[in-house]
Formats: sequence, structure tokens, C-alpha cells
Amino acid sequence: MKVFLNKRIPEIGIKLLEEAGVEVIIPENENLSKEEWLSYCKNTDAILNVGVHSFDKDFFEQCPNVKAIALYSVGFDHVDVKAATHKSIPIGNTPDVLSKATSDVAFLLMQSVARRASYNYQKVKDGNWGDFDPLHALGQELYGKTLGIFGLGRIGFEMAKKSSKAFDMNIIYHNRHRNEEAEKELDAKYVSFEELIERSDVLSIHANFKPENKDLFNGSVFKNMKPNAIFINTARGGFHHQNDLYEALVSREIWGAGLDVTNPEPIVKDDPILELSSVCVLPHIGSATVEARNGMAKLAAENIIAFSKGERMPHCVNPDIYSGN
Repeated sequence: MKVFLNKRIPEIGIKLLEEAGVEVIIPENENLSKEEWLSYCKNTDAILNVGVHSFDKDFFEQCPNVKAIALYSVGFDHVDVKAATHKSIPIGNTPDVLSKATSDVAFLLMQSVARRASYNYQKVKDGNWGDFDPLHALGQELYGKTLGIFGLGRIGFEMAKKSSKAFDMNIIYHNRHRNEEAEKELDAKYVSFEELIERSDVLSIHANFKPENKDLFNGSVFKNMKPNAIFINTARGGFHHQNDLYEALVSREIWGAGLDVTNPEPIVKDDPILELSSVCVLPHIGSATVEARNGMAKLAAENIIAFSKGERMPHCVNPDIYSGN
């Protein structure tokens, strides 16, 4: 079986594939145009995809030979799962292994924004410490404040646990379903979306992105948040309207923002939001640890290997294809 891997992943994943007898095709030049990428896809049995190439209905029509897709990510919003299921194509992802690493980044951003770390680091780089000013660019403390989680799944749970233990923060959350584990272990309180945005001192997004959630966090939402609120997004940039977020920050409707994802992504270098003292932006590094990336490579390889053996992918986002539904 031929598998197209558009970018090299940690060796543990490639080695597992090769030991299983899978032929791995990796282009010498990994900066492929869309046409070049499609050309590779058309001539392979399965794809192990790195990045956010779009797997939509047109893709499946253009690439009829593709029988399986393993994503090197936990998110799958760039895949038309319904179209894939219609074609009986399993879609695999890499859950769990990056939960701690991604929550670490959310936790880092929360603290960095609260203490204006990016702004103050830039002052040091510029040689601009200046004289001591008791009132200049003050941060805020997090102890005993309320953390609101939008999407209290695996990553959100890790973020809530860290925040509860480190800062004794109160946890509230909004989900499609109740999280009984979080309610029991962290005394988390389920609230409506409206209550979430009104009560949160820090609001952190950890939900899976769906098209209906595009720009969910917009001007009208920011207007209803606390003036001291910190907005954190490590999920997908599509959740927030970036211009509205900027306006909310400069008009002081909210206090600060920490972003590991932006809208658009990558963010342009002259985006005015980067000039604000209470903003910290990172280049989508949520899973960027040796441990997380190795774990992702292993899970992605396991999905491909299982398919090559005629077995069910162990981490499949459309398992209905195996039941004939």
C-alpha cells in the first residue's frame, strides 16, 4: 500500500509504517503547490496529512484512488467528514497526546497576558526599561478569579486543572454536554453561553471548530464580557473575529488577549493587534513539544497501519463507516 506523507514527521511514525510494510512517499520539496499536492494524492492509496489542506467534496471526486486519510492533528475541521463517509473513507486523527502540551500553551498565554510579558520583553530588547513608574503598564493577578472554558473536553480539562491548582481559580464552562468528571474533580459549574461570557475573568476556547461557530466571539460578545477579562484562543482562529477583538481591546471593553491561533492565519506582521501591550500572540505552537509530536506521529501511523491490515482505525472520527450506517 502506498501512503503519501506531504511533510516529514518524527521518525517514530515513519519507522512504524516502514516496519509494517507500508510504502511511504515523501516529496523532496515539501513546499508543494496545490496542484503538486493533488498530483501526489491522486496516485496513492492513503494520505498521512500534515497541515490544513482541504479535503472537501471536490477533493474526493478528483482523487478516487484515496481510500483512507490519517491526519497529523486532533482537529478535523478542514475535512468534509460527511463526504468522506459517503465514500466509505475513514478519517483518523490524533486525540489525547497533545492535550497537556496545548493546555500548557493556554496556561502560558493566560499568565503572559495577565503580566504583559510580551510588551515588557520587547522593552528589554529595545533597551527601554526607563525609570521606575508605579503606574505604568500594570498587570493583574489571577488568584481566586473565574476561568470560563468554552469546550471542556480533554484540553479544556487540563487547562482548568492547572488553573484551579495554581491560582485557586473558580471553573465555569459551556459545553454541548455536561462534563461530570470536571464537575466532580474541579467543582466546575455548567453555565449558559451568555453566563459564560458575562462571568469569566479569563475565557479560554478549547472546542472543536465547526462552520457554524465562525466568528462566534465577535463584537457583541466582547461587549458583554468583563472589562478586566482576558480572552484566550488556542483552538482555531475562526472562532474569533479578529478586527472585533482588536476594537474590543483598544476600547477597553476587555482587558487582554492571548492567541496561539489567529484569523487569518498566519497573522500579517503589521496587524495592529500585535502592538497592544496586553496581547500575546504565538505561531500555533500548541503541540510543539517532542513528546506531543512523537505521540501524534505514532497515532497517525497506527491509523494507517490498521487500515492497511483491513482493520478499524483506532482513532477514527467517522466510525459509522465500519457499522454500515
